[in-house]
Amino acid sequence: MRIADLYIRVSTDEQADKGYSQRLQEDVLLKYCEINAIKVRKIIFEDHSAKTFERPEWIKLLAELKKYKGKTDLVLFTKWDRFSRNASDAYQMISTLRKIGVEPQAIEQPLDMNIPENKMMLAVYLTTPEIENDRRALNVKTGMRQARKEGRWLGVAPPGYINKTRENGTKYVAIDEPEATHMRWSFEQIAEGVFTTQEIWKMAKHRGLKCSATSFRTALRNVGYCGKVLVPAYKNEEMQIVQGLHQPLISEVLFYKAQEMMDGRVRDIGINSSHGILVVVPDKLPLRGFLKCSRCSRLLTGSASKGRNDYYHYYHCQPSCGCR
Repeated sequence: MRIADLYIRVSTDEQADKGYSQRLQEDVLLKYCEINAIKVRKIIFEDHSAKTFERPEWIKLLAELKKYKGKTDLVLFTKWDRFSRNASDAYQMISTLRKIGVEPQAIEQPLDMNIPENKMMLAVYLTTPEIENDRRALNVKTGMRQARKEGRWLGVAPPGYINKTRENGTKYVAIDEPEATHMRWSFEQIAEGVFTTQEIWKMAKHRGLKCSATSFRTALRNVGYCGKVLVPAYKNEEMQIVQGLHQPLISEVLFYKAQEMMDGRVRDIGINSSHGILVVVPDKLPLRGFLKCSRCSRLLTGSASKGRNDYYHYYHCQPSCGCR
């Protein structure tokens, strides 16, 4: 009597699809074994995608089959797409199993691997679901691109906005207070050019902004804040910025003024002729980049410190020097 392990796989997005339930697969496989006098050694349930064989239960099964050779003759599943949705990986896994004396077989798409022509049918069974996956992914990508062209803001909302769903199921982003006020204030501070981005982030956090420094810097570059949507370049289409359907948090003028300040393209700059560099000159730190450190002779920078009631500006050297 031959001995078989039953492999039952269903991915999360297939749970509700007709014909893919684990219970149905189990019933079909058990009836097949009963009719064909096959002894069932164990039943393996997998809830994972078949794009690769990096699946927890399959890895355990394969390790067991290699360790205890001869205890199982067959690995049975309902269809070949339950086994794999990647043709190249599937051929390699079939070869691995046959080397340890185990024959993989789909009971609803049976193939005798000793007949050379059946390898062509196997290719059809394996590549069909792979093509379906690729087509589905392409359709999703095309749909998302079209949605962006129509002004929809996709993905996780940045600080100051929140993801919401309407009654009809469509998703959108809405302004989220008080985070929106903190982000608006941050853009205004960036545009003034008095403080560094890091300093503004710290002050915004003190005001109540819940955002990491990295997310904050990324958010400041997001054109969505002024009511626009970025459509990335794709194939022969160039990158474009379209009018968004969401409510802008700041004006375009303020957004691009902040971008210029972060890029260093600001009007209020001085030129330190002795070093040949551009130096940003805020009103409250007019000598930043011109004064020399009394200890190490490097050019002093400047920043603001939070006091009890206000921010106070100081010239200082690099942290390694400590001159203030």
